[in-house]
Amino acid sequence: MSGTPDEEKLEELRQKKMEQLQEQAEAQQEGGSEQEAAQQQAEAQKQALLRQHLTDEARKRLNTVKMSKPQFGEQVERQVVALAQSGRIQGKIDDDKMKQLLSELKPDSKRFDIQRR
Repeated sequence: MSGTPDEEKLEELRQKKMEQLQEQAEAQQEGGSEQEAAQQQAEAQKQALLRQHLTDEARKRLNTVKMSKPQFGEQVERQVVALAQSGRIQGKIDDDKMKQLLSELKPDSKRFDIQRR
């Protein structure tokens, strides 16, 4: 029960198209894993820089900020990395300097000091 020549050509074209789609999908997966590996490497480098330039207390404070406000935490991390890469950090950033950096990057936050009399 063989089909007509047109049906055979159509089936052959379908088969070729399926093979092309499979090859494209495999290529995209490989490209995605390379991109993922590059992102992981960049993240590891960033974490190494942060460990190098922040004290334990400052890192804990930054992690706490990242937990409550992830985007702001990422912004602060990028700022610290930029400062470190440009060589503008002398020594390590301690907890007090981290508080100052956080307040500079988020100047619109309101602070209420309640004094009881």
